[in-house]
Amino acid sequence: MSADINKFRDFSTLFTRSEMLRLLKNDFRSIDAKLARYDLVEEQRGSSYLKVLKEAYKLLQKNYQNEYIIKNEFLNQRLIQKIGNRNSVIFNEMRLGDATADLAIFNGISRVFEIKTILDKEYRLSRQLEVYKGVFNEIYVIVPQENIKKYMKYDDNVAIISYDADISEFNIEREATENIDIDINILMNILHSKEYVDITNKYYDEVPEINSFNQFEICKSLISKIPSKDLNSLFIEAMKNRKIHNSFFKKINNEFNQVCLSLNFKEKDRKELIEKLKNNKVN
Repeated sequence: MSADINKFRDFSTLFTRSEMLRLLKNDFRSIDAKLARYDLVEEQRGSSYLKVLKEAYKLLQKNYQNEYIIKNEFLNQRLIQKIGNRNSVIFNEMRLGDATADLAIFNGISRVFEIKTILDKEYRLSRQLEVYKGVFNEIYVIVPQENIKKYMKYDDNVAIISYDADISEFNIEREATENIDIDINILMNILHSKEYVDITNKYYDEVPEINSFNQFEICKSLISKIPSKDLNSLFIEAMKNRKIHNSFFKKINNEFNQVCLSLNFKEKDRKELIEKLKNNKVN
């Protein structure tokens, strides 16, 4: 079994950012090396690299529920449909000071999703939730079905979503309680300089003269005085204005949605990736 785990872990690296960038350069050596390592070359000879990766994804989905698989399935089943009106923006690995959110979506409200696989330890979760509560309206933790009770002990305001690996299904076990309070210190760690200047200018009719040396402290002081409801709306608007492309495959080739999101691919980028994988074959 340990040999199988090593194989699954090895194949899971094919869906990383760095690997996809290599594939875009017609560099298929990593896939070739794995096929050779597990005596799969003859079995796959003549197959497109797209077919190889799709089969690898199915193998991982069935046997190795790592973060990529769960995040990708959650994207496909729950989040992508929410951007149909183009009024929502999805972030992958969103930096929040000393924490990083697995997924975040901004539309009328802000939601954050933290994924804990069967392979993860929970020791960092308390600090992560503390940061998330400082800026997000709703917090969701996605956990394996068998670990629901363990994660239910955390803050009752945090939603719990279970993931059944056998049937690749998500269920809400506990709803989120909406929060509009914002921690100014966490917020300022997230905002770019142009964003916090824009928020200040939008809310106040007049602002003190600022320069590159004093703008952070002046804007922070002024933003801290904005009522929570208004600040929440201004924060969501700022996040939706970031250049996030959110170009996804609907059904065909949706195995690659998570890594395309991670790389902030435009539509032409993801189409180019599929064409290269489809037109190159295992020798």
